[in-house]
Amino acid sequence: MTLRVPALAVPVFALCWWLAGYLLGRDPGRPALRWAAGALTSYAVGLVAWTVAPGGRTAEILICLPALAWAGSVVALLPLSPAERRPVDIGALALGVTFQVLVIALPGAGKLVGLTPLAGVLILLWRVRAEVVPRSLPLALSTIAGLYAASLAVLLVPMDAGGPALALAAGGLDLLVFGYLIAVAHAVAGGERLRPDLRRSLAAVVAVLILIGLPVTFTMIAADGDGTVLVLQFVVVAVASVAAGLTGRLSRLLDRVALGGDKRLRNDRAALFVNADALLRRRERRKLTEIGEPEFLRLTRRALADFNDLNRLSRSPLTDLPVVGRRIAGRGDDQPRARARELRAVLREAVSALRPPGPFSTTDEWRYYNTLQFVAVLGLNPYSRRQRLDGLSREARMAVDWFRRTVPRDTMRQWQREAAMVVAAQLWEALSDYRSRHAMANPS
Repeated sequence: MTLRVPALAVPVFALCWWLAGYLLGRDPGRPALRWAAGALTSYAVGLVAWTVAPGGRTAEILICLPALAWAGSVVALLPLSPAERRPVDIGALALGVTFQVLVIALPGAGKLVGLTPLAGVLILLWRVRAEVVPRSLPLALSTIAGLYAASLAVLLVPMDAGGPALALAAGGLDLLVFGYLIAVAHAVAGGERLRPDLRRSLAAVVAVLILIGLPVTFTMIAADGDGTVLVLQFVVVAVASVAAGLTGRLSRLLDRVALGGDKRLRNDRAALFVNADALLRRRERRKLTEIGEPEFLRLTRRALADFNDLNRLSRSPLTDLPVVGRRIAGRGDDQPRARARELRAVLREAVSALRPPGPFSTTDEWRYYNTLQFVAVLGLNPYSRRQRLDGLSREARMAVDWFRRTVPRDTMRQWQREAAMVVAAQLWEALSDYRSRHAMANPS
């Protein structure tokens, strides 16, 4: 084995596994992050397969599959209405399976057909670019996709372009940039900061590369092509790199294992983890008064969707609403988790304000209240067969039965979006009044 192969393969492999772990650790509930992590891990495994058996069929398949996962990630980013989301998701899944079969079946350069779904969803992204955040995302993703396609062409099409090692490294770099762009899109959509958290995680993987990557590289060179040794060395790097990306979640997991018998201590440490994570990812407080109405409405809709997840709410810029600050003033617990609880109380009151007078009903004027109160606030899923009705109030049971019998799932989701906009308008009006009073009290 030449010196250049492990010298390029190990850093790219380690960074792919690290970023995959980081994206999953950042928010495993977001499909865009999961698809991006899948793309990175597939390429990393393909890199191992290519190092062990250069140009092998398995390696060619694995380095082409990230294009399909990349397409899935872009589909998840499309700003679609509930009525549009379901058919697009189903169609994308069907096309992804079809093209995956083609990638497996076709030889050599024929595997480039796997780039077709990616090209298609990027066209869709360009068509709705006015609603995409950040605005430069379509251009950035398209540019990186073109470079990734070029690296695949070098690997799969017979040509003299400097050998496969550089093309493999270039493809890995393209996927790393893609993963970073998806992380940026997720952070912007949630009103979060990315750089402090990413820098901290990046410092960990740099330490992994120095302390583990260098010895592994020299071991590979000394092994002189021994396949078993190569694979085992890559496994060591993968485990260490994923651990660097999942530092926070692994710490919580260790607490559950080691402190399983001390629930109070475990809960106290969990609260500290939430606060520490939120401090890295929350925007500066002054930024809330600078955002415009469209972004505020989007953040409110997201906060209502995350109503029962304190981890996500603690990172929301809405925790810096003046009404939240007034409620928490004087308590001596001005931490992200405490602010998340108060934000949840503010949202609950705003939802309660939507309730029409009189006894519970399922008429048209009740649709917004019913959707937010029972689906967002109480966290019920009327369409799930596992949704239990034991212990629910009479109103909740009636609402679940009404949703199941008369309200299609897509209609409910559309009502949820519309109701969230009503709540957002109320909070925006209160914030605008605060801005006006503040401007009058502090003229400059």
